[in-house]
Amino acid sequence: MGPGGRPGQAQRRQPCRGAARWCRTLLPLAFSLAAILILGTLPGQAEARTYPKIFSSIELPSKNLKKFPKWLDMVGRWKGGAPCESETCTVKGWKGLIDDLKGKDRLTQIKEVNKLMNSKRYIIDMKNWGTEDYWATPYQFLKKNGDCEDYAISKMMALKALGIPVEDMRVVALQDLNLGVGHAVLIVYNGSDALLLDNQIKTVVPANTIKHYQPVYSINENGWWLHRR
Repeated sequence: MGPGGRPGQAQRRQPCRGAARWCRTLLPLAFSLAAILILGTLPGQAEARTYPKIFSSIELPSKNLKKFPKWLDMVGRWKGGAPCESETCTVKGWKGLIDDLKGKDRLTQIKEVNKLMNSKRYIIDMKNWGTEDYWATPYQFLKKNGDCEDYAISKMMALKALGIPVEDMRVVALQDLNLGVGHAVLIVYNGSDALLLDNQIKTVVPANTIKHYQPVYSINENGWWLHRR
């Protein structure tokens, strides 16, 4: 990240180790889930809104989140934990953000949440938490900053608090083909658009305008999707 916590070239060269590990854990699932593409939707999957493709990929859906214990642990801590004020987390700034943006139109909410979270400093998990892959809650991110998935998670939870449905958002683990590293971003569906909220890009942009991202999988509280070209 550039000086003052703003995204810049220095930040773009930082490998997002957590996202890279997410990608590797899914490779053994690729062949088994490819059958879904041929057989149709998963059993019990109801007809739902049609969403635009993410980075022009094919999506194979699953409701089984057991493959993602770190995701489930983070969601559980976020839902079940009381507001905290300690060396590792803070509520400072959270209520003000939500209150200021309540009642605004969705696009304004998306842009402002992206702007605020992108102002945080990029810090790798090993330096922050002493481990290579830790998924922080938004209160932890507000206190200690974080890496790429922490930006994406905090943006998702802030927008959820503002009333954007969970099904309209996904954290996406991907490969940055320009840099050859793993990365994670947030996608928010706004009407017929898939919008990209990325700590490496200052503004919100349509996802499909970015050609050097290859999605591996996306996830929210309702399920996950394997992405294939």
